[in-house]
Amino acid sequence: MTLRIETASDGQTATLRLIGRIESESLDEFRAQVRRHRPRLVLDLDEVTLVDIGVVRFLIACEAEGIELLKCAPYIREWMSRERERGE
Repeated sequence: MTLRIETASDGQTATLRLIGRIESESLDEFRAQVRRHRPRLVLDLDEVTLVDIGVVRFLIACEAEGIELLKCAPYIREWMSRERERGE
């Protein structure tokens, strides 16, 4: 399954529920959704099954800009941590 994005909002904060695989080829659509729903945005990663390095770097940038990452899989968190260390 490729990336599917479901959107919910409580009027103040938008939540993008990401489902499936997120690969670099999907980043343009993903970025567009993030821009559309800023500044108050949460990314729900509970149903993400696979990411690649481009996506990991994008998630790092999102978090650095104050976007909350919910239910991020431990392997993604670990990869993000290692990428941050490499960038320092």
